[in-house]
Amino acid sequence: MKQAFLIFRKATPGFHRIEDQIAEGDRVVTRLTSIGTHEGDLPGAPRTGNPMAMTSITIHRVANGKLVEKWAEKDVIALLTSIGLMRTPAR
Repeated sequence: MKQAFLIFRKATPGFHRIEDQIAEGDRVVTRLTSIGTHEGDLPGAPRTGNPMAMTSITIHRVANGKLVEKWAEKDVIALLTSIGLMRTPAR
């Protein structure tokens, strides 16, 4: 998980904006927006230099002070559209 995050962070420098975060019991839910520039290669996506934005919702389960499980949904279509690798879907 750390390696995947580092690859994304290096290829798309910018920032993450936490929109909402809710903790209940052993779960933490985070809705965030990743904003940056596609300055490096991603797997299957060579550098475009385009600005990028992507939203995601992640749920972590915590046990004994450590993250032990993770579930995530990312708006990959928005990412691919913003870096120019996919056309905006027709409405």
